[in-house]
Amino acid sequence: MNVEAHDRAAEADPRPTCPFRHDVALEPDPAMTRMRDEAPVVRVRMPYGEGEAWLVTRYEEVRTVTSDRRFSRAALIGRDFPRITPAPIAQPEAINLMDPPALNRVRKPVVKAFTTPQVEALRPWARRTVDTLLDTMVEHGPPADVAEHLANRLPLMAICELLEIPEPDRPRLRRWAAAMMSMSAADRVAAAEAKAGLRAYFDELTAARRRAPGTDLISALATTPVGDDVLTDGELSVLAMLLTVTGHDTTTYDISNIIYTLLTHPDHLARLRARPESLPQAVEELLRFIPFRQGVGIPRVALEDVELGGVTIKAGDAVHVSYLTANRDELAYERPDELDFDRVDPAPHLAFGHGSHHCLGSHLARMVLQVAVGGLLARFPDLRLAVPAEEVRWNTVSIWRYPLTLPVTW
Repeated sequence: MNVEAHDRAAEADPRPTCPFRHDVALEPDPAMTRMRDEAPVVRVRMPYGEGEAWLVTRYEEVRTVTSDRRFSRAALIGRDFPRITPAPIAQPEAINLMDPPALNRVRKPVVKAFTTPQVEALRPWARRTVDTLLDTMVEHGPPADVAEHLANRLPLMAICELLEIPEPDRPRLRRWAAAMMSMSAADRVAAAEAKAGLRAYFDELTAARRRAPGTDLISALATTPVGDDVLTDGELSVLAMLLTVTGHDTTTYDISNIIYTLLTHPDHLARLRARPESLPQAVEELLRFIPFRQGVGIPRVALEDVELGGVTIKAGDAVHVSYLTANRDELAYERPDELDFDRVDPAPHLAFGHGSHHCLGSHLARMVLQVAVGGLLARFPDLRLAVPAEEVRWNTVSIWRYPLTLPVTW
């Protein structure tokens, strides 16, 4: 459905429209919050795609949709499904459009090759890299932009280190990754070109690694047996593309969002400085607390009629979930709208998803966030915003929420 047709339909249809854009810093979207409280499973319209979708906003129901095999990602293939971007971001061969057991076949070599010990072995490199990036920030002098000097650099460097992507290619990959995430109809062509550019790049790179494997993660994936076979060329290319994009994109914005949140919560920042050993737990709470994106991600399709949250979702219906509202659900967390670094046995947050599509790179993201935030706070004991918080400018186009720049002083 084009934008004009969608707008005409909206005038005649009282159902809520998603995404409920909310660009006030990192405040939760009040419309999404209201839906969770009043109608946690509700039909909504999306700005792109055909038909309507269900939106699920409570923690337990979100976990059900993301783990119950009656809800399928593979059933999206070939459908112009309701979504928040002009064109689908995922490609048909991608693992995020697979269901078990086919999904398990492709995830298994990643899990085998992309291990926690491998990521932890990268931690000393990450610390040295952060030190170097912060040296440059010191040389620049205050005020300086944390996004430019740290957040926009470290996550991409880390995933490219694991994949051994040549350094001259990295800025182009970063531009393409950012272009794919636009929600604006005006960026439809640019997003499609970026997606095609990334696919062509990884088609060529993965073919080269398959011909002459090295010690990098792509080579490991190219040569790791999958049953009696190996990943197909298309599977390998799309998987490498997915790891590159998701392996740095969200973490880039998480760094800026976490630093902004700490600098606007001085009591929490002081407590973290006094107890730096609590950083890993603090990062988990920050990931729960911060609404890191707009709207929703990739939906699922009900394969049969399912009773959920007091309503019947019919077979064939598209179903979206909101991890953002689930992470602030008072039925899952006490005082969910409070930032609390001392939560006792909290429910696991859903910032990395849940179920069979839980983020493959969550261990890398955690390590990068801990090193980046810990290194920045240790280097600058009196770090503070260089402008009033209300003057920080925020992205209003991407699916991600993040400050365009984050000027700090010390």
